[in-house]
This record gives sequence, structure tokens and C-alpha cells, in this order.
Amino acid sequence: MLERYSRPRMREIWEPKNKFRIWFDIEAHACDAQASLGVIPKEAAAAVWDKGSFDLARIDEIERETKHDVIAFLTNLAEYVGPEARFVHQGMTSSDVLDTCLSLQLVQSTGLLMEDLDSLLKVLKRRAQEFKDTICMGRSHGIHAEPTTFGLKLASFYAEFSRNRERLLNARKEISTCAISGAVGTFANIDPFVEEYVANKMGLDAEVISTQVIPRDRHAMFLSVLGVIASSVEHLATEIRHLQRTEVREVEEFFSEGQKGSSAMPHKRNPVLTENLTGLSRLVRSAVLPALENVSLWHERDISHSSVERMIFPDVTITLDFALARLSDVVKNLLVYPDNMMKNLEKLGGLVFSQRVLLALTQGGMDRETSYEIVQRNAKKVWEKDLDFLSELKSDSEVKKIIKEKELESLFDIRYHTKNIDKIFTRVFDK
Repeated sequence: MLERYSRPRMREIWEPKNKFRIWFDIEAHACDAQASLGVIPKEAAAAVWDKGSFDLARIDEIERETKHDVIAFLTNLAEYVGPEARFVHQGMTSSDVLDTCLSLQLVQSTGLLMEDLDSLLKVLKRRAQEFKDTICMGRSHGIHAEPTTFGLKLASFYAEFSRNRERLLNARKEISTCAISGAVGTFANIDPFVEEYVANKMGLDAEVISTQVIPRDRHAMFLSVLGVIASSVEHLATEIRHLQRTEVREVEEFFSEGQKGSSAMPHKRNPVLTENLTGLSRLVRSAVLPALENVSLWHERDISHSSVERMIFPDVTITLDFALARLSDVVKNLLVYPDNMMKNLEKLGGLVFSQRVLLALTQGGMDRETSYEIVQRNAKKVWEKDLDFLSELKSDSEVKKIIKEKELESLFDIRYHTKNIDKIFTRVFDK
């Protein structure tokens, strides 16, 4: 994790203070459950809440000797609680604490990511409506295809991130489980009631069955969803980067007063934010494969997943939180140039209306192959010699046999391509 690409609220979730606070809550709630079952004295459970605390430096000191973080924490906790601490962690194993804590940290992280997505969706909707009727060039293979609107472009991304929001909701449910089942997950030394009690107190669901660890397919699915969201971030970032190229210049990242582009070329206004988002997206996706590989643990457990998870979960959630916030700012402040959009659309001399001409010829009785050949023949001249497509068609004898001049001119009405925008917007925003 680099502070440069992190925000305080998400970073705090993964800091030791929050982690140990969750560990304490798990152990204390487990003591309450054990006390209610008569396994430990009620006074002991109360003492954990009343006297229990922890010291980060002291835990580190103990761990340097024990080489075991949970034992180090329990030892430090006992220093505060006193003799009653012998009842803490009854029938539990370290994975019960570690995995339940991780689940809660992921749930907390997901809450912030949901806020990020909601903010992004809000700004995408606002700007899509702002440019709903702003004509621009639709491109296929990077080549001019047919007219669309910039609002439709943004509406498409709104729909994509709406799907991502649903995916994240499902991913949160997937990861919201608690395991307090003891060694190898048999509940031999701890009653299943303890798990149910702790789960309820922590806002989680009791794991259906755990093998000492919460099954890692849950974590793999969670990270896979984050990887998809990161790909959507890159998708929108790449669109902006392409549209900002000098020869296109239909949109541009906001360039603030005093900002510098190049150390050598003072004129430069580079799409540095969206380039940055492209890179951060790659980083998030890089964690998906290790998460998938973590599913296959030896028998009831091993810890081959542990070191990986200690790194990827904080890094990925912190990075994606930062990326989504940055993307919201980019879209919010994006400079849009409708005049340039229209200039670009007109560069091919009307070729963008070729399909309408093709369809008119077939509707007029000409077979499709011949119609295609005629339109392509005229388009080729316009493409290579910078001519006017409508003029070439008007002088084509075969075209004139099928399409009258006024009808031909009507085929070049750009409003034809925007007639269903309201319907599309209703589908996207009013569902």
C-alpha cells in the first residue's frame, strides 16, 4: 500500500488498531456465549469486557518471541484481564479469530466501496443527462461508424457500474460469514451456539461448514468481483484517454491552474489521471489469480493462503477505493467539446450515413450484394479523394434508379440516429 494511492477511511480498516479491536470483540462475545452455556463463569466474561485491552507495541514485542500473532494478542489481553483470562479462547483456534476478523474487515471495506460506486453512478447519471443529445461519432475498431451521442456513451458506463454495484452486493453477502468451529471445524471443543452468537453480534452469518478455515472460494469470488469493477474503471478511463488524443480532442481531463504537463514541452496537457487509473486497475486484477489459487488448501487447512491475503486484501480494497474516487472526480470535472465532436463526425464527408443508403436500396428492390457494392464503390471514392458522399450518390445512375433525390437527402438527417435515445435512457435510468 502506498499512501499516495490510499484514503484514510479505507486505510484505517486495515490498520492494526482496527484488527485487534475486532479480535477483542470476537473473543469477548465468545466468552459471553460460553458463559450463557455455563462453560465459563459469567464473572470471567464480564472481566474481559471490563478490564480487557491491548497495546500494539506490546503485542509486537510478544510476537517477536512467540512467532504467533494470535497468541501474542491473547497474552497481551491476559496482562490486562488477569486470572480470568484463562477462560478466553476456550475451544477456539486461531483461524476462528483470523477468518472472522477478515470477513468483517471485508464487509467494512465493501461498505466504503459501495459509497464510492454510488458517488460514481450519481455523477455518471448527471453528466449523461447533460450530454444526452450531444451528437458525437460512434466508432467501431477505432474507425468512424455511425453517429451516437456522448450522453449514450456515459449511459452505457452507468449501466455497467450499476451491474458492478449488484455484483458487489452479492460479493458482500458471499464474504459475510463467521467461523467459530475450533480445530478442523468439528465443534468438538466448542458449542455451535457460540458461533451463532458471535456471528449475530458481529453482523455476520454463521458459516455453514468450515474446515477450521472459512472456505476460500468465498474470498476468490469476492476478489473476482473487485477485478471486474477494476476492469470497468479501466474501460471508462481508456475511453476518455482515446477521446483526449490531440487528433480527436472531444473530451479532456480538467487541467487546473498551475498544473504542468511535460517537464520538456510546456504545451502538453496529458491524460495523467486516466492513465493512472489504467495502471491501478491492472494492480487490482493482479490479485484475482492468487485468490483463486488460495481455494485449494491442504485437507482441513494450511496457511499457504495467509501471507498472500495479508497483502492482497488491504492493497486491493485500498487501491480500488482510491481509483473509484478518482474516476468520479475525472467524470465530474471532464471537459467536453461538442463542436469538435461535430467536426470529427463531418470529416468523412457523410460516409457515416452509408448504412441508411444501403437499406434504402434494398427496400427499393435491389438485392443486398449489389446494393452493398454500389454504396461501397461510392464510399471508396469519398474515402480516398476527400469528396462529398451525398454528391457522389446523386450522380450515380444506379442509385438514381431506386432513390429519388429528396429521399436521398433525407437519408443524411442526423436526427434519425437519435430518435430512440429517450427509450434507451428510460431503460437505463428508470428501471
